[in-house]
Amino acid sequence: MPELPEVETIARGVDARVRGDRIVEAWFGLHREPFKTPPAQQAKGLEGRVILAVHRTGKHIVCELGGIGGIGSVARSSPLDESGGSAEAQWIVHLGMTGRLLVTTPDGLVARHTHARLTLGSGRELRFVDPRRFGRLEFRDLGRSMGFTGPGKEPLSIGAEEFAALFRGRRLAIKAALLNQTLLAGVGNIYADEGLFRAGLRPLRRAGRLTRAELERLRLALREVLEQAIQSGGSSVSDYVDAEGMRGFFQLEHRVYQRTGQACLSCETPIRRVVVAGRSTHYCPQCQR
Repeated sequence: MPELPEVETIARGVDARVRGDRIVEAWFGLHREPFKTPPAQQAKGLEGRVILAVHRTGKHIVCELGGIGGIGSVARSSPLDESGGSAEAQWIVHLGMTGRLLVTTPDGLVARHTHARLTLGSGRELRFVDPRRFGRLEFRDLGRSMGFTGPGKEPLSIGAEEFAALFRGRRLAIKAALLNQTLLAGVGNIYADEGLFRAGLRPLRRAGRLTRAELERLRLALREVLEQAIQSGGSSVSDYVDAEGMRGFFQLEHRVYQRTGQACLSCETPIRRVVVAGRSTHYCPQCQR
């Protein structure tokens, strides 16, 4: 499943290519699984709107949309795009396990599992492709509902006090806590493993028993690894590609994730694998305490 760096990379790529473009036509497929909002309602809500901005919230991609026929200015709890225009609606994309959000030309090969095609005024298309259909598409009219907010805190900006408070008194393993999206939004299996390695913490340590110093190491390590992964375009370990269909490169920098039995890059001790919260978890028994 794409995690924070992959979703951030896609959101930035889509934003750079479609910001200011108008949605001329919206087509949706017949499979019902991807649609949190009925496809006919999405098409009616999307067509004619200008894309003000595209950004990431947690593991979701949020397209901020202006009013039909122009960039509207009246919206309840609507965020502002960088140019100052006020959004009147949002199109919210969750990639699920295998989802892709691609900007392409109309003559580009249409993948078999394409569930949405937005035709833009520039002549390009914004497509949502998802073979396993775990992704979700949602439309919100901000005149009738609140704007989308992520379920947990933002790991790239959370402060030390707030981060420590997330884990206070929690009995579950720190790896399981990191995967809890109601605590931190966007951290998944890859970056939980990599962050814990850089912080020198074993994944089975009880979250509520970590010291303030250990939690601060973890906060900074998570931020570091997430920012480096974004700079490298994310980790392509399965289906992930960016908005242009290009793979990321951060998988080449993984220090523990999916390196079971291989020598630790710091101490040469073999990397171990355990299962935490139902997920494969990788760590160095020497470097992580």
